[in-house]
This record gives sequence, structure tokens and C-alpha cells, in this order.
Amino acid sequence: MRPSRIVPLVVATALFMENTDSTVIATALPTIARSLGEDPIALKLALTSYLVSLAIFIPISGWMADRYGARKIFRAAIGVFMLGSLACAAASGLAGFVAARFLQGLGGAMMVPVGRLVILRSVPKSELVTALAYLTIPALIGPIMGPPLGGLITTWLDWRWIFLINIPIGLIGIVLATLYIEDVREPERPPLDLAGFGLLGLGLAGLMLGLASTGRHLLPDWLSWTCLGGGAALLALYFRHSRAVAYPVLRLDLLRYPTFRAAVTGGSLFRIGTGAIPFLLPLMLQIGFGLDPLQSGLITFAAAAGAMFVKTVGPRVLRAFGFRPVMVTNAVLAASFLAVNGLFTAQTPHWLIVALLFVGGCLRSLQFTCVNAIAYADIEAREMSAGTSLASVAQQISLSLGVTIGALALEGAAAWHGRSAIAADDFAPAFVTVALISGASVLAFLRLAPDAGAEVSGRRIVAAAPDGAPGRN
Repeated sequence: MRPSRIVPLVVATALFMENTDSTVIATALPTIARSLGEDPIALKLALTSYLVSLAIFIPISGWMADRYGARKIFRAAIGVFMLGSLACAAASGLAGFVAARFLQGLGGAMMVPVGRLVILRSVPKSELVTALAYLTIPALIGPIMGPPLGGLITTWLDWRWIFLINIPIGLIGIVLATLYIEDVREPERPPLDLAGFGLLGLGLAGLMLGLASTGRHLLPDWLSWTCLGGGAALLALYFRHSRAVAYPVLRLDLLRYPTFRAAVTGGSLFRIGTGAIPFLLPLMLQIGFGLDPLQSGLITFAAAAGAMFVKTVGPRVLRAFGFRPVMVTNAVLAASFLAVNGLFTAQTPHWLIVALLFVGGCLRSLQFTCVNAIAYADIEAREMSAGTSLASVAQQISLSLGVTIGALALEGAAAWHGRSAIAADDFAPAFVTVALISGASVLAFLRLAPDAGAEVSGRRIVAAAPDGAPGRN
């Protein structure tokens, strides 16, 4: 089998485990909250702690892969993720659960970016879209299986089994990585920017902890504001530091590439809406509409099914139209379907909810295919590691912001209605808020050149084909 197929399929095992885990947790969130004696919204700390851990440790994932070998780090990361899963299953309180999710994030921070780096270094740019499609199709099986599986486990078993199912999947991933992933590394390995890593990690942790703890007073107000202010100050210091060192832990200068800049800025805005969905949708179905976890999971899986379906046609769409037209049009459509979620009521037919979620999943998946591919269209091979780190950090921050902003909008709507507990009519303002932010990504995509990413999309090949002999899909 060609490298553009076998390597992405191996890496997809890790994505399958991570995505199954995250979607299962989203479905089981209200049940876990009751078991731990917490408000469901308080568990946003568990979601954001995982994403913050990813954002902190992703910047050194490329350096670790170059220093110790991609295969070795990839296998070790799967092992750490499995250890974090065991700790989640054993948690008896919110603090322990949040800490265990943070440990899982450490494994995920090394697992997925290193796997993506292996693909970028193994596959020619002309086959990159196909390789990324092969990567995401198996990985999307996780989100399809996750909601129904989470609902089934939560309804009929103990929610702790949600984390124990990661163990056999992780063992399979370690075996496949040993057999099929080369221990690739860069011959030149610059020193690790420890000062920059400290500033960036502490800054991100403080900023996201401050945002996540606001609203329901999960921390004293003075501590939340201290975390926010301190995190922002440390990040400002990092930006200054990164311009003064030869090898910063996160290379912000890569934003000079227009395609990479559009993917990072526009993709981050777009993902804020996507990051809110796994938090808002199960809460709306279970707390707002009174469905049980299994019923909720059987509905929400439709979005992942749509995402998987569109991966088979995504490369053809890009070859036919190119990146810019697809990303501009699709950003508006996807944001509109996100806002439609806020119109659902307990009386809305389930078949209609499933249909709309399916279409929304298709649109978001197509956008992510575009964003992930065009990000590396103009970056040189020696910059792939740094580019992967920066893009991955931006992705995790935006997903974390999605959870935080969605929760704040939900709490704000409840307060506006004079309630301390959330109700069904509080979700519409929350979905509209994140949809508007997601739709704002169109401003970044409009700045792309008409032929941006032509080598990656194959659009140039189609345009250059002789009359009567169009390029193949």
C-alpha cells in the first residue's frame, strides 16, 4: 500500500481513540456531573483542562519527535493517554477528574501532532489532500460511534467504562506504530527554548483557567481575574521573547505565509463554533429536552456521520473549485447551520434534528479539510515541524474557547431570564453567539489569492488540462 494510505491509517488509530474519548465524554457529561456531585456546567473545567494541556505541550511535540524519533514519541504518547484514561476511570471528585484529563491531554499533545508530522514528511504535497482524507475517515468513526456508545454505557453501565475502552485501542495503536511508522527525525535539531516554553505554557494555562472558571464561581473571583491577567501578561512576554531568540518554541514568523495565516486565523475563528457543539448539544438534548444519554447519543452522532461522508468527496470539490471559493462559501453555510441548532425545541421531530445535524457535519468537515490542507501549501519541508506545532496550538486554543464562550453565553442567557439553573430556552442565544464568531472566519478566507494552494488542491492541474481531457478526480 502507498505511503499516502498506510501511514495515515496507522495515525488514524490514535485519532480514533482520542475522538471516541472526547465524543463519549460529551454525551455522558450530565451523568458524570451527577456522579461527582457537580453542576454540569462546572465540568467545562474537565473539557478545557484537556484542551489546555494539549495547547501547552503541543509546541514541544515537534522538537521531541526530531530529538528522540517520531515512532518512539508516538508510542510513548499513546501510553500516556492510556494512563490518563485509567486515572479518569478512578476519579472520585472534580479535582481528580480534571487532573486526569490534563494527563490525557499530555498524551494527546504528543500523539496527534507527531502523527500528522509523520504524514507531512512521508507524503508528497500533490497527494496531501488524499492522505489527510485517509487520515480522517477512520478517525471520524470515533465520533460516529462515540455518542451512541457513550449513551449506551452511561444508560446501562457505569460511566467509568467510557475511559477503560481506550486501553485495547491504545494497545493496537502501539503495535501498528511499531510495524509501520518510520522513526523519522530532522538531522539538525536546534536547542529547546525552555524560557519560551515556560512563558507560553504558563500563559496559556493561566488565561484558559481564568476563562473557564468564570461564571459559576468555580474559583474565587480574584483568583480567576489573576489567572486571566497573569496569563495575558505572560503571553505578551512570550511574543516579545520569540522575536529575540533564534529558535523559539513556537514560531510566529510562519504567519508571514498568506495561506498559513488564513488557516490559523480563519480556522481558529471557525473552530470556536465547532468546539462549543460537543458541550452545548448534549446538554440541550438531555437537560433542556429531557432525553436520556442513549437517546441523545443516537441523535448527535449524525454530525459525525455527515463529516465522514463528505471526506470522500472533499478532494474532488477542491479540485473542481479551488480553496478560496469553497472556504468562503462554506464558512457562511456552516455557521448558518450551527445557528439553526438554537431553533430546536423539545417538540422538533428527531428525524429533522438528525437531518440538519448531518448536513452541518458535512459542511464543517469540508471546511476542516480545506483548512488543514491549505495550511501547509507554501511552507517548506524544513518548517513543517514548526508549522504543525503552531497550527495545532491554535486549534486547541480555539476549541477550548468554544467550550468557554458557549458556557458563558449559556450562563448569561440563564441569568437574563432570572434563573440560576439552565433551561431549554437558554441554548438559542448560546448557539447564535458561537455561530456569529464562526461565521466571522470568512473575513480571513476572503483575503486569500484566487489560486491559493493550487498545488495542493490540484486545481491548477485541472485548469491546465487540454480541451476534452479534463483532469481526473
